[in-house]
Amino acid sequence: MLLEFSVCNFLSFKEMITFSLEAGSITELKDNVTKEGKYKVLRSAVIYGANSSGKSNFIKALDFMVTTIKNSSKINSTDKLNVSPFLLNVETENQPSFFEILFVINNGYDCKRYRYGFEIDNDKVHSEWLYILNEKSKKEDVYFVRNNDGIGVADIFEEAKGLESKTRDNGLFISLADQFNSKTANAVMIKLSRTNILSGIEHETSINATNVLYSDDKHKSGIEDFIEKLDLGFNKFLVDDDTSKTFRNRVKTLHSKFDAKGKVVSNVEFKMNEQESSGTNKIFDLSGYIVFTLKYGLTLVVDELDAKLHPILTQSIITLFNNPETNTKNAQLIFTTHDTNLLGANLFRRDQIWFTEKNNFEATDMYSLLEFKDEDGNTIRKDRSFEKDYIRGRYGAIPYISNFQEI
Repeated sequence: MLLEFSVCNFLSFKEMITFSLEAGSITELKDNVTKEGKYKVLRSAVIYGANSSGKSNFIKALDFMVTTIKNSSKINSTDKLNVSPFLLNVETENQPSFFEILFVINNGYDCKRYRYGFEIDNDKVHSEWLYILNEKSKKEDVYFVRNNDGIGVADIFEEAKGLESKTRDNGLFISLADQFNSKTANAVMIKLSRTNILSGIEHETSINATNVLYSDDKHKSGIEDFIEKLDLGFNKFLVDDDTSKTFRNRVKTLHSKFDAKGKVVSNVEFKMNEQESSGTNKIFDLSGYIVFTLKYGLTLVVDELDAKLHPILTQSIITLFNNPETNTKNAQLIFTTHDTNLLGANLFRRDQIWFTEKNNFEATDMYSLLEFKDEDGNTIRKDRSFEKDYIRGRYGAIPYISNFQEI
């Protein structure tokens, strides 16, 4: 499970920010917390903020790290790394960007916390590191540390020794070690590659995952059950057998036709992509990722999950992750939203609610409701009306609108 993600000098993040999914020492909504070994971890988190405050940039930062790790072995020595530092300060625009992630792998008999990160610019990897903490230990074991002077590999990471000289300046050592069948590196690669990051607005490509999973009998019923329980206004959906058409064009929904007395006389097929709402199409597109994430205990990250969806549908998806009866494998959901209704639906603990806000220098700050303090220096009580307080600007992270009458 994901514990923390930190980023610095990337897009609108000038200073170091750390997003945490470790549960705080609070008592509300205990089902929203699960345990991985000794770690108490949140099942979900939501991020609020005004437009252009940095919500999507946070998602992009996590996506950049995951994508860079997955693709490092595929690039050539002359390829650029396409990193985007904070450009609105003369001290940062030519400095490397920082990324670090902490996660737990629990294989049933041993629970380890991994801390992996790197600093890169467009041309090279400036530093890279991996530390692992065993559940019964109090001190992290250093596996390797890389800086501009070279790569130091610890004896505990014997399987990666000898690869230092084979590592390109613009390549990640962890990716190279994975190519040479390092079990430790492979564990890192598998964990991060199973973090799925999606757009809730440009969601059309997500249907490809739904197609693959629906074609597999192991997952077909899960998708059918998920769609059926959401009650989207049709009896069921069908997929015709004409494989010459795209999967999207093969999906149909079944509706009842009634006579003058209100009796069902037949069924009518609608084309999903033409005759159902954009919200219904979005739910179907994302259904594969949602079902797969819950089934295998993965991490799903969605930018603007609520876009095109009724608030009750969004709440239903969140509840699937927060409820230990439907989330038995400790899957996690992280998403951005503008839907303030979710703050008043008793869905989230204070440590699950995060905000992004830009300062006077257009740099993004990020903070949780749990750590937020009001003007008197007091923390926010659990019995506050989070929705009303947020709309009134009590927590910041809202747009400030000028007086249109003066225009």
